[in-house]
Amino acid sequence: MDALTLLHSRNSAPRLREPAPEGEALENMFKAALRAPDHAWLRPWRFLTITGDSRHELGQLFVTATQRRREQAGEPAMTAEEITKLTAKPLRAPLIITVIASIKEHPKVPAVEQVISAGCAAHGLLLAAHAQGFAGVWRTGSNVADPTVMQGLGLQPHEEIIGFLYFGTVDGNYKTLRELTVDDYKQSWKPSK
Repeated sequence: MDALTLLHSRNSAPRLREPAPEGEALENMFKAALRAPDHAWLRPWRFLTITGDSRHELGQLFVTATQRRREQAGEPAMTAEEITKLTAKPLRAPLIITVIASIKEHPKVPAVEQVISAGCAAHGLLLAAHAQGFAGVWRTGSNVADPTVMQGLGLQPHEEIIGFLYFGTVDGNYKTLRELTVDDYKQSWKPSK
């Protein structure tokens, strides 16, 4: 696949199945992630891979975090059906990569730039998976900023979750890509006089 076809055709795939990228394919994905724009070479990211039974444990972590949020908000406890549904969310793909922005203090590189760099690394993972015939989807939700989830995944105080990237082989069809018109999103800047 040539580079422009890759960039023009990447799409999220919410339904994924085995096989997931592994070995050389997964290594290629991480190599692509490491080419993200990175002012001052801070490498403000790290990645956690979650496979196999660890996905069940991630689901349990999501349940614990959600129960705590509800308790703190004075909301009713989760129903058995809600617990089952939330526990199963990480099972929607054979591989999950948690992308973490690992912010470093730097006089010329603000935190927001480092978070964007980690986001670019995440996009590199998605593009490299697509280039090799795999599929993925970037998921966030309330658990990315939840202190219980962050602690359970071993994040440090200077870190934050950018997203949970789910990877595998597309199960069924991709959703239809919307045709977008470039001119709707760009304009020429003209300085005021």
